[in-house]
Amino acid sequence: MTEIQPVRKLTIIAKDPALRIGNDGPMVFAQVDVPAEILAPGPTGYRIKVVDYNATEQRAYAARQCYQSGDILLDPFAPIDGEALTDRDYQVRVIGNPNFHAQNCYAIAMRTLGLFERALGRRVSWSSGGHQLHIAPHAFALANAFYSEPDRALMFGYFFDEEGKPIFTSLSHDVVAHETTHAVLDGLRSRYTEASGPDQAAFHEGFADIVAILSIFSLPEVVAAGLGITDNLPGVGEPLAFITEDKVTPAAIRDSILLGIGAEIGMATGAGRGALRQSVKLEPRPDILNNPEMAEAHSRGEVVVAAMTRAFVKMWTTRISHLGTFDGRGYNMTAVIEEGAKAAAQLLQMSIRAIDYCPPTDLDFGQFLAGLLTADRELVPDDSRFGYRELVRQSFGDFGIVPPPGQTDADGCWPHFAASNALRYSRSNAEALTRDVDECFRFLWENREALNITERGYTQVLSLDASLRIDPDGIPFRETICQYVQMGHFFGSELMAICKIDPLPDGFTTRTSADLFGGGVVVFDQYGRVKYHIGNGLIDGERQKRRLEYLRDTGQLRAQGGDERSRFANLHLARMGG
Repeated sequence: MTEIQPVRKLTIIAKDPALRIGNDGPMVFAQVDVPAEILAPGPTGYRIKVVDYNATEQRAYAARQCYQSGDILLDPFAPIDGEALTDRDYQVRVIGNPNFHAQNCYAIAMRTLGLFERALGRRVSWSSGGHQLHIAPHAFALANAFYSEPDRALMFGYFFDEEGKPIFTSLSHDVVAHETTHAVLDGLRSRYTEASGPDQAAFHEGFADIVAILSIFSLPEVVAAGLGITDNLPGVGEPLAFITEDKVTPAAIRDSILLGIGAEIGMATGAGRGALRQSVKLEPRPDILNNPEMAEAHSRGEVVVAAMTRAFVKMWTTRISHLGTFDGRGYNMTAVIEEGAKAAAQLLQMSIRAIDYCPPTDLDFGQFLAGLLTADRELVPDDSRFGYRELVRQSFGDFGIVPPPGQTDADGCWPHFAASNALRYSRSNAEALTRDVDECFRFLWENREALNITERGYTQVLSLDASLRIDPDGIPFRETICQYVQMGHFFGSELMAICKIDPLPDGFTTRTSADLFGGGVVVFDQYGRVKYHIGNGLIDGERQKRRLEYLRDTGQLRAQGGDERSRFANLHLARMGG
């Protein structure tokens, strides 16, 4: 009887086509684990459906690869006998096949989705409500790639550089992971695409970069090449390989391709400028977010990326310094790479888990930081060994990002819900409370006064997700995350009377109307009791006034929902210089 495989190996380009082994060596390919499944042509699985249609040329690429033989799962682009992943002829042959571009997208998207589901301890749905996200690897002839919620799809373009060489955005791990993260985050927090304050759109971009950057450190061959190593990594039982100290200084790591996004695209579209983004090179300044240049979403999002990647560099180099050197030959290269993988994995899991502790509307960077610290403290209460949380908090503080004053505790975390004794559970079905959205809404409505949920707006429970995580000691950690939103249409007179916005923002009168949003997350513990209530109130006048003034100043006050949903395409096109 054939043993059923839990995962399968698929070949991808491991970081970006610009990452080479040596100055002019071969690209870095890798064979990565993705969930095992019987794939239909495309490839098409239970979460991803690749539809390779080129709208510019009005041409469909036939999917001609076989991904299984009976119960045996195949990698159609694995090197054949006598070939290696680093052989130039092999790489030319594979890259010239559009079906490989499709596989590259499928494998990286599934790998990225898997990172979220493992960190959150549950399945993650797409915001469209469907089971499959579509991917078009050659969607159009344009230097752009974006997530389109109305199309339930990731669109990857292609273009030609000055020498006529085709550049495919679908071949960059950075770009595919970035766009997949947009789709996953939209499934977790669908209101983050609404017009809001300056941080919310920027967070979508910055968070996608954080996931794309940190996710590649689990691939040793990528890290080695990014650090300038040209030799093969030693196998089990083989002699140690060493890396000199000058290659792993903070400055050397910040300058490496490892912490950049889209190097090949950046060089092709920006006259050799290098990566599309190298946020880690931003110099820390507490007032940087007040700079007018930081108004654009990608630029502002880079501040969050810079804070996180600088924390990572500090964490990694500190761990390297504890390794010790070998008689002037440098550090054990394998150990250096392993320490980078551990640090990146910890920060990546913290970042993903933070979403469960972030409000569902009008997010700002300080709230994300509080969610980041809270998520880690819940799973790892004692941070004394490595000091991850203090290091992250300090790095964010260097860029002027601090936990919300007056709303967080001394550690920068969200405090436990203080009015737990005022909550009534007697009218709720205990078994259904953490499983059924209607029962959960009944609980919220019954306790609206204690939870400070206003009756003025329309209230809806968007999701109710049970999570099972494992702490470092192997103990199961269970929570249920309830996400609810509130919406209301207010006239200026109501803004004054109900929200206490007085005076009204310039340009508003008592007859001016505006749509306001609020909401929160209620975190239930394993016993079905409220542990946290983290939210932005619908009638919080101070916050709503800031939001309305920002939307007015940026021309978004009357933005239509459809325009907001397609904004990723416009943002990314502008950023790539298209």
